[in-house]
Amino acid sequence: MEQCYLNAMGMLSALGDGPEATFNNLRIGQTELTLSNAYHNGEPLPLGLIQQSLPDLPLLDSKWRSRNNQVTWHIAQQIQSEIEAAILQYGPDRIGVVIGTSTSGIAESEVHMRTLAETGSLPEDYHYRLQEMGAPADFLAQAFGLSGPSYGISTACSSGAKALASARRLIRSGVCDAVIAGGVDTICRLTVQGFSSLEAVSARACNPFSANRDGINIGEGGALFLVTAEASDIALSGVGESSDAHHISAPDPSGQGAIRSMSYALADAGIAAEAVNYINLHGTATPLNDQMESVAVNTLFPSSTLCSSTKPFTGHTLGAAGALEAAICALSLRHNFQPIHIWDGIPDPELPTLNFVNAASECIMQYALSNSFAFGGNNISLVLERIS
Repeated sequence: MEQCYLNAMGMLSALGDGPEATFNNLRIGQTELTLSNAYHNGEPLPLGLIQQSLPDLPLLDSKWRSRNNQVTWHIAQQIQSEIEAAILQYGPDRIGVVIGTSTSGIAESEVHMRTLAETGSLPEDYHYRLQEMGAPADFLAQAFGLSGPSYGISTACSSGAKALASARRLIRSGVCDAVIAGGVDTICRLTVQGFSSLEAVSARACNPFSANRDGINIGEGGALFLVTAEASDIALSGVGESSDAHHISAPDPSGQGAIRSMSYALADAGIAAEAVNYINLHGTATPLNDQMESVAVNTLFPSSTLCSSTKPFTGHTLGAAGALEAAICALSLRHNFQPIHIWDGIPDPELPTLNFVNAASECIMQYALSNSFAFGGNNISLVLERIS
């Protein structure tokens, strides 16, 4: 099958603005979570908040006016020259946009719904399309004047990675010559309070795979790629997807869904598990997810395989996580670097032992695998390859 490449990459999160800043903070192990109670009732929680000022939107219609679209536009501007070059090369009808999200413009709709509850009517400038899951993709298509396929993916925490898989399918099928793909999510009260009601949020920095782990830190951000068949230094060589449908919010404790998605990704890339130099774990720091993932990784990979969760750096960015962590894997491959695993160092005796990156390390890298496991057993694993 035709190989697909990540020809350009932009990113934004609590960890950094752009690939260079993100890599520098990863290299020194710098975490940037913010204590805040702006999105929930109660004591402040550590959140992965974006602190950068965001740009004005190029489209003025009220249906586009969301912070989620501002973050999308901020990231897109990092790869704007490559997008514009692709438009000239392929034409606007041959370029697609696929963006994963789980929040879209819900934060703005929350404000409008509060106005409705208090006054009995919605503000005149309210537009329900603010919160549509396809809004970020449609916004980018409109902003760049693109007429290829444009749609959103909202499969919870696998959304951003699913967008990359969709981009590859669009290119391989001949529908598109280039696709702007990735994920963007911004924090809102519905998300923070919703996960809090599930007792899945930690009141302290998340602690993945520790005996003391007690939940996630919610974050915001995203990553966008220009995916094409034109050779570049990073290829999306393997995609594996599975759906175990074990439970609406809890993973299958046997790890069978995760094992399938990782196995399919390895087979798709045409490599053995031993070839993988680094695994970016889904690693949410919830008791059930970490238990399942450790079983699955231990089943498939040698005990020497280096791995880490980067969610202590970014928070769990939900619908953007799969794309953001794929971008981190791309940085790892480019710089021959594995991000440190930040935790308290106290292993859970009930979990299989994994080989966590315990210090900033460098080695020759060719393959990195990134896991994203979502509600409903919606699983995806990506294999990224550095092309010499």
